[in-house]
Amino acid sequence: MVDFTAQSHLHAGQWTAAIDRCVMTYDERFLRRKVVQTAGGHDVLVDFEHTVSLGHGDALVLEDGRCIEICAANEALIAISGGDLVRLAWHIGNRHTPCQIEPDRLLIQTNHVMQDMLEKLGASTENVTAPFTPEGGAYGHGRTHGHAH
Repeated sequence: MVDFTAQSHLHAGQWTAAIDRCVMTYDERFLRRKVVQTAGGHDVLVDFEHTVSLGHGDALVLEDGRCIEICAANEALIAISGGDLVRLAWHIGNRHTPCQIEPDRLLIQTNHVMQDMLEKLGASTENVTAPFTPEGGAYGHGRTHGHAH
């Protein structure tokens, strides 16, 4: 049984005061129509007009205007450091792999083929567990699926 319905969302910084939160992986935060469960045990039907990429700190807006915060869940990642991080980031992007960029490291989802390639390019890699909040697409907030303008 669904407790709430959300047909819209707000980006981080555009809302205040959540009544609950949903902790979701990067892949789970890409949705259009799905029932998700909150940390408080409520089932929420997300029913967006279009597929949306929710970011950490965004919120689902319920029918009555209340908000449910979206939190990035811990997941298996590869931390990339050492070598020329700019060059390594280029190779990651060239393969259309989502990447979280930090001052001293890059983070990608676990992918043994990418890990092997990056090590051959001089990177140091380490398997870690952390929230994954990669850079959004160049043509809009969150993930994009093409280069149409």
